[in-house]
Amino acid sequence: MTVYEAELVVDRREFAADGVLVLTLRHPLGEELPRWEPGAHVDVVLGPGLERQYSLCGDPADRSAWRIAVLREPDGRGGSAHVHEQLGQGDKVRVRGPRNHFRLESAPRYRFIAGGIGITPILPMLAAAETAGAEWTLLYGGRTRDSIAFTEELGRYGDRVTVCPQDETGLLDLASVLDDLPEGALVYCCGPGPLLDAVEARCPGERLRVERFTPKEQLGGENTEFEVELAQSGRTVTVAPDVSVLDAVRGAGVEVLFSCTEGTCGTCETDVLEGVPEHRDSVLTAEERDAGETMMICVSRCRGRRLVLDL
Repeated sequence: MTVYEAELVVDRREFAADGVLVLTLRHPLGEELPRWEPGAHVDVVLGPGLERQYSLCGDPADRSAWRIAVLREPDGRGGSAHVHEQLGQGDKVRVRGPRNHFRLESAPRYRFIAGGIGITPILPMLAAAETAGAEWTLLYGGRTRDSIAFTEELGRYGDRVTVCPQDETGLLDLASVLDDLPEGALVYCCGPGPLLDAVEARCPGERLRVERFTPKEQLGGENTEFEVELAQSGRTVTVAPDVSVLDAVRGAGVEVLFSCTEGTCGTCETDVLEGVPEHRDSVLTAEERDAGETMMICVSRCRGRRLVLDL
């Protein structure tokens, strides 16, 4: 599958909250951008070795522009600082995608939970749920009222949106949303790891959909050596205990799209033709893991001695 990649222009810069910069990106020639659905993200290539993923938070029907929001993270790895300090209006930036591992499934009811910048993939979901006539609510938390983004935009939904600054109301009252879930309701949650962990502990897995911006702690077994056969290229590589499948494959001269190398973005998802993967990513659902049809080769390994991948 060919992935869209192009240099886009920063058409607009504006702040949606304290430390949250919103960028509107357009094609320099005015060309339409690829279609996307709520929950999608794009890879933004900021420089050599500096690539980050950001959720699309605009209107999927508007193919003239993509909108992303970037939280300034003082203790981050440099991506947000680059965007805030060096990416100005009129500048070009290479963007790849979109991809979506957080799709909004059809349901009569939704319970949305967002923490901090985790509101970004949720925003277009609210509009889609509204258009579909679904019954929904949003519980939205942040450190302070000034740090909570898009409150003006959310105001049009009235009391279906509950905004909870932590310094005023404490931690989110998850019980008010998750206890006694109505029949047919799906729960969508995005935000900091501790919030997602708390929601996962309280919500039935079959009703819950989450997206993580940081990797979830995994209980993987001991790393062992195994072989990977690359069906398309006809090569077989040995994956040493201290080497990822991604690095082993690239070391054999087979180029694969990748980005985060943490198992959170889904860029390196690869079809598994034979063998059983040991999943260590934070992307696939429990059902997708059990099916064993794909794996994130940047972090996942093999339950056994051999895998055959569609590479």
